[in-house]
Amino acid sequence: MLNFFKKSLAKTLENITKTKANHKISKDLLEEILLEADVTYEIVEEIIYYLPPGEEVKKEDLKRVMGAYFLYEKPEFDMQKPFVELILGVNGAGKTTSIAKLANLYKKQGQKVILGACDTFRAGAIEQLRLWAEKIGVQIVLSNQGHDPSAVAFDTISKAKAREFDRVILDTAGRLQNQKNLANELEKIVRICEKAMIKAPHRKILVLDGTQGNAGILQAKAFNELVKLDGVIITKLDGTAKGGALFSIARELELPIFYVGVGEKMDDLYEFDANVYLDTLLEPIFEA
Repeated sequence: MLNFFKKSLAKTLENITKTKANHKISKDLLEEILLEADVTYEIVEEIIYYLPPGEEVKKEDLKRVMGAYFLYEKPEFDMQKPFVELILGVNGAGKTTSIAKLANLYKKQGQKVILGACDTFRAGAIEQLRLWAEKIGVQIVLSNQGHDPSAVAFDTISKAKAREFDRVILDTAGRLQNQKNLANELEKIVRICEKAMIKAPHRKILVLDGTQGNAGILQAKAFNELVKLDGVIITKLDGTAKGGALFSIARELELPIFYVGVGEKMDDLYEFDANVYLDTLLEPIFEA
């Protein structure tokens, strides 16, 4: 896990190392380092405010203050079968790849997985998910472009119930979140899921592109207003120097970060561990 975070945050850590003058960290230097990592100015000021008096910053004090941003209440889910997850996000965020990685993860755990291609807005999205399902070796329910995505969701859940699947993962359209038709579509999918199975979807997850840094917060807030989110997946952390944006996600949304992912490999998806994340960020700051 530690090696994974070092890989995924490589560019962020490189910026930290370049900014750091020596192993003694003053509050002024810490401010510069955190801003370079795309921690927002407001959060940087908060972190410095809550540090003990004195100019020199100690590693244990900084970790304690920074760790407070991830002390949100983690939701508990009724893991009934099938467990239905609705995956949301704009085009290009890595949503389809994240769905494939999740399916692969669950399959490796011995669970029976089925995908629902509810992004019927683009024919390419249906085909891409079909190819991933074939590659991983899981089943998929799909239809033609322009078909009602709610109907696909209903059919997928119904099939999962009838054939005793453990997991249902539903894709959704990735159009820009400020479009009214997308809002109506997502609300309808959620409503139809509950008709297919009580309390479904059991978990609604937003996929955020890590390369967007704090710009992704606006996306997340918009989606959270459309359908109350349960958590997020952060993608492409290996391609950005903005690893500090995770603080804003945790603070502004008060939502758990379920997974982080890098690259296209199916195994490059890990459960987020705040303690390991903080250790990875702090190591280059305080190393001699």
